[in-house]
Amino acid sequence: MREAAKRRRARLIGAGAITLTASLVLSGCTLIQELQTPDEQQTNEEETDGDSDGAVGIPESVAPGGEDFYEQGIEWGECPEEYAAADDTAECAYVDAPLNWADPGSDEPIELALVKLPATGGNSQGALFTNPGGPGAGGVDFVAQSGDYMFSSELRENFDIVGWDPRGVGYSSSVYCVDDAGMDDYLYGVPDGYADMTEDELLAYQQAKAAAFGDSCYENTGPLLEYVDTKSTVQDLDMLRYVVGEGSALNYFGFSYGTDIGAQYIDMFPEQVGRVVLDGATDPTVPMFDVILDQQEKFSDSIRAYLEDCLTAAECPFDQAGGVDGAIDEISDIMNDVDEATPRASDGRVFTSSIIYQAIVAGMYDETSWQYVTQAFVQWEHNKDSSIFFALTDSYNGRDPSGTYYSNQEEAFTAINCLDYPLVTDKATIKEFNQKLQDVTLFQDPMSEAQLEVGDVTCENWPVQSRVTEQQPVVGAGAAPVLVVATTNDPATPLKWAEAVAEQLESASLLVYEGEGHIAYDEGSECVIGTVDDYLITGNLPEGDINC
Repeated sequence: MREAAKRRRARLIGAGAITLTASLVLSGCTLIQELQTPDEQQTNEEETDGDSDGAVGIPESVAPGGEDFYEQGIEWGECPEEYAAADDTAECAYVDAPLNWADPGSDEPIELALVKLPATGGNSQGALFTNPGGPGAGGVDFVAQSGDYMFSSELRENFDIVGWDPRGVGYSSSVYCVDDAGMDDYLYGVPDGYADMTEDELLAYQQAKAAAFGDSCYENTGPLLEYVDTKSTVQDLDMLRYVVGEGSALNYFGFSYGTDIGAQYIDMFPEQVGRVVLDGATDPTVPMFDVILDQQEKFSDSIRAYLEDCLTAAECPFDQAGGVDGAIDEISDIMNDVDEATPRASDGRVFTSSIIYQAIVAGMYDETSWQYVTQAFVQWEHNKDSSIFFALTDSYNGRDPSGTYYSNQEEAFTAINCLDYPLVTDKATIKEFNQKLQDVTLFQDPMSEAQLEVGDVTCENWPVQSRVTEQQPVVGAGAAPVLVVATTNDPATPLKWAEAVAEQLESASLLVYEGEGHIAYDEGSECVIGTVDDYLITGNLPEGDINC
């Protein structure tokens, strides 16, 4: 019992990064290279009135003063030195957005950073906007670093691929909380003597840490922290649609949380919808507690699939005779031993069961990463070397080997989620959630009565409370046809979410890819890529739902 309690305590400390495993996609996957652009700058000062073919005007719903932001010009030019890209044709720009779309003229505007990979063909269909997920992942680095291989040559030929960092993220006006050392303490910190602390002491420690982090975020970010919600980002996107696309309808390819931006756009601005693909869809009607439960259930399924595959290989570090359940017990024993010994990595960070679990979760996003989870256990078994566990967790958290966080994704993730979801404080609801969580999460020891009443410590102590009281379905009445894409065994955005979104949206078709991992378009399936590309390029969709 004592060892189990210690393991629970270690996980309690790291819970913020582990349980909210929502969809950080394609981060840290490419080498950073210097971004160069053509010397020629293009300025778009053309105004459209919505009467030309394929053009739509400024929505009537925009508050007075908001039209000024729609009518601003944009200058594409050389990208700042701190950007990085594999494609030297990339062009960059900044545009202004109101801090508060409900009252556009009340505050100083914020800045939104954009990058564009011009179409390689001679006759571009215009901008194809994209967002890689998160919340907190930036579209600038995604397009600059990954756009040339993430998107097919056919899409690159037909569209200018445009990424932007949403408000609060990356190179745009962004959330800033603490420096690198502060992030290490927030994400990895373990108090001295934590194994001997009581549950009340540990909870007080976690609450104090969450409150201090939130206070730093508000002090260092200012009023922007109140306006980084997804609905504000959706309004930004419509303004960008008009500014960048010269008033044309929105063509958009969203991944993971980027589908939430896209789905809410379809619902808020159906008349502006062009061709929209939502790959790895999130369901906006699912409460945060259910998001966590759904994800943990699917991650548990993925871990079991990984272990079943591992046990067929000679280099698998787990006893084949025990099967998958035996391997789960072995991992639990390793977690217990680690929490008992509290070893330190070479950089001084404490190695806990939380690090092990988050490393496993990080490896489940793509089947090709399973091998690294195996290597992590082999290296620990033979050399008591935790470096691969930390490497997987660091990659998930956006931390490089030098201890530098190469984006603000963790800070933005927290800030956006705490605004997007209603805060649950009812003790009975929290207890019911924790009881269900024990049933769906692997390596989870029984919680005490006190632990069962611990809710969302981070958002409870966040300085800006959510104004959302009820989550609404997306409908998009009158929107042009859109395509929702899902993977059958996606652990981060379960298939049932995509099915729900496709059902909610009046004009949606559903494409389901049979396979493992998060996101279907990058799995190399000719069926998926061909269907998506044909729709985006020509607007054609097969009748009914599609299976690949």
